[in-house]
Amino acid sequence: MNRVLLTGRLTRDPELRTLASGKTVTQFSVATNDYRGGAEKSEFHNIVTWDRLAEICGQYLGKGQLVAIEGRLQTRQWEDDHKLRHWKTEVVAASVEMLSGRRKKDYAVESAAEALAAQAEKFGIDPADGFTADANDASAVADEEDEAEEAEAVAA
Repeated sequence: MNRVLLTGRLTRDPELRTLASGKTVTQFSVATNDYRGGAEKSEFHNIVTWDRLAEICGQYLGKGQLVAIEGRLQTRQWEDDHKLRHWKTEVVAASVEMLSGRRKKDYAVESAAEALAAQAEKFGIDPADGFTADANDASAVADEEDEAEEAEAVAA
């Protein structure tokens, strides 16, 4: 039976590629730790995902995230231009579970969107209406905020 179960952290963002055949592939590396005799030893594992799982990993995973991976070991070999043989062993993932939640970038985007929605509501704009602003609208909103702050300062 060829079955691998790993829990570790991504050492880099996944590299998402689409092959000429139309298949999607993602490659990334996961670090695992082993504690023996009071010492910690790190191992680094190359992970490959295909098709829909590859798209999901490319979209949602990022460096430092804790993941649980289930898959199988695969060793590839090839010969380079200098007639040297190379081998690469990797884990072909069948499932990837995110254990550490969303990336920090996702939280930053969500909080920025909430702040913009709150600001729009402050000016009587319903964010659900699909309002889009250009640079002139943004500067007009900023000018109105500055005028409101100046009026508050004068009144105080």
